[in-house]
Amino acid sequence: MRDPHQSLRSTTAGAVSAALIAGAAFGLAPAAQAAPAERPAAAATASVRFVDIPGDGGTVLKANVVTPAGAKADSSYPVIVLPTSWAMPQIEYIAQAKKLAAAGYVVVSYNSRGFWESGGEIEVGGPEDIADASKVIDWTLKNTPADPAKVGMAGVSYGAGISLLAAAHDKRVKAVGAMSGWGDLVDSIYSGRTQHAQAGALLGGAGYLTGRPSAELQRILKDFLGSNLDSEDEMIAWGTKRSPATYVDRLNKNGAAILLANAWGDTIFPPNQYASFYEKLTGPKRLEFRPGDHATAEATGLLGLPNDTWTNTQRWFDRYLKGEKNGIDQEQPVQLKSRSTGGYEGYPDWKSVGATKKKIDLAGSTTIRANVDSGANGGIVMLSNTLDQFLKIPPMASMPLLPRRYAAVWQSERAERDQRVRGTAKLHTTLTSTKESGTLVAYLYDVGPLGLGKLVSNAPYTFHGKTPGEPFAVDLELFSTAYDVPAGHRLALVVDTVDPLYVEHNPSGAQLTFSSPSADPSYVSVPLREQ
Repeated sequence: MRDPHQSLRSTTAGAVSAALIAGAAFGLAPAAQAAPAERPAAAATASVRFVDIPGDGGTVLKANVVTPAGAKADSSYPVIVLPTSWAMPQIEYIAQAKKLAAAGYVVVSYNSRGFWESGGEIEVGGPEDIADASKVIDWTLKNTPADPAKVGMAGVSYGAGISLLAAAHDKRVKAVGAMSGWGDLVDSIYSGRTQHAQAGALLGGAGYLTGRPSAELQRILKDFLGSNLDSEDEMIAWGTKRSPATYVDRLNKNGAAILLANAWGDTIFPPNQYASFYEKLTGPKRLEFRPGDHATAEATGLLGLPNDTWTNTQRWFDRYLKGEKNGIDQEQPVQLKSRSTGGYEGYPDWKSVGATKKKIDLAGSTTIRANVDSGANGGIVMLSNTLDQFLKIPPMASMPLLPRRYAAVWQSERAERDQRVRGTAKLHTTLTSTKESGTLVAYLYDVGPLGLGKLVSNAPYTFHGKTPGEPFAVDLELFSTAYDVPAGHRLALVVDTVDPLYVEHNPSGAQLTFSSPSADPSYVSVPLREQ
């Protein structure tokens, strides 16, 4: 296997640079510092103050409190607690906090432990973070005009994950708005048993730049990015402990109303794991998917601009904290916006998305050599899918120019009418490797008349401990999406072995052969919405 540290040097630099650029773009550059404790800030319509809140073990959490204009101590208001995103300072939610306060909420936002001026170390949604959330609720009920029967939590990314974990452990949380978060941390950054290299590098690098990773996190990051398979079980157990899906029975028992929102192209927390988590929830719930990458779908809302995700989050709280009959619970609970069109589509549940399946046969036997990037790839974390969101320019590859020595390519017939891909495409094939370990990456493309392919979806797959020369079955779910393939275009499946987004485990000289036995034909199943 190639040295993963060598391949990750440029990945880490590029990923962290992308994080810093994104932070600067949203006014959250490192120069933004928390205000001293208890210093009031100017506000035209709401009372804003900066405070220190004692978290778990007395750890100081830097926070800000925004209350409705004219709020009185003997009044009672629903409260929303907002843990900050990964590497973001405590002012992250100020614009939205003021909007929520103007709508009659007490809002408390706090800097998650280990970041910026808050105390402690970064625990990645560990027990300390869960306990912190409860401590913040305790403080809020004691020090603000908050109604103890109307407590909600929300957040973006890291704040979303902590909110879901807190709701599973604290019955006082009655509603959650989890934007660009995770349900399953392992399936997010280790899907297909493959390390998502750029995502891991971005998170790790941003954590070191803006906070203090715990010794445990430092060890996990080192083993993860260094491909230490001896620690694989430990890493999976660490991630499972920090996954809301692990506590779904508690969430269902507590009955909090949960809104999940994410982007189709999220390169840190892909949509599949959120949809799977959503299906396991039994209480009031809503699932929203939009174009974009990690946190880009709700980013404009952090600047106070109109934003669908934040608007629906407030509607969710209005319904389940205030009790307003605003109709959000009467809408179809699964709301999708295609990457190709501007309108929303409603579905009664996730399994109804892409209910029609189109199978593309992957006939014949094809052998490719490993260790070379064929030119087909999933793009750059936080950049490529943002370009797709705003300019509809996804990663592209020319099908005729892809070197068949390093890439296997299958194409469908030209479609007579538009094909509306919705949901999760699935690959089934038979693989024979010349080595016991290896990595493949599958890509689904929309191919135009000139052979130029636009990326519809992709996903990695890694295997270990296989007998060289002995075939075995591969079943791989590509990342869920919503994309419209124009009439006259083809769908193409491409498989190669190297993608900058992922760590690859191909030993030098490895070859992969894809076959389609008559008793077990190979295919890719593409989910389509009925015309």
